[in-house]
Amino acid sequence: MEFEAKQLLRMYVGEQAKHHHRPFYEVIIAEAKAEGIAGATVFKGVLSYGMSGTVHTAKILELSQSLPMIIEIMDTEERIGDFLPVIESLARESGAHVHVTLEEVRSTVILPGK
Repeated sequence: MEFEAKQLLRMYVGEQAKHHHRPFYEVIIAEAKAEGIAGATVFKGVLSYGMSGTVHTAKILELSQSLPMIIEIMDTEERIGDFLPVIESLARESGAHVHVTLEEVRSTVILPGK
């Protein structure tokens, strides 16, 4: 099995974050696809807290209106580097609080039947 060097860009943003009335995470995914980024996924968190110390939960009795959305994007270092200014611009335009992490990963794809 051979692995390739990639970068994993991860963003944490509140579920209620908007960019021109669209969910911020949807805008990021659309922009990543338009830029030809290899892959992107959005996960919804079920329990979190951040800098404010406020706990956000998906428990039925404590319905939170701002659960965390985690956006993961993976591609080459060059493509991720080219995409970072797009993310920064969209975040600034939206006024959203976006926490961004970047890490080096090794990636491979296992196809069925091979």
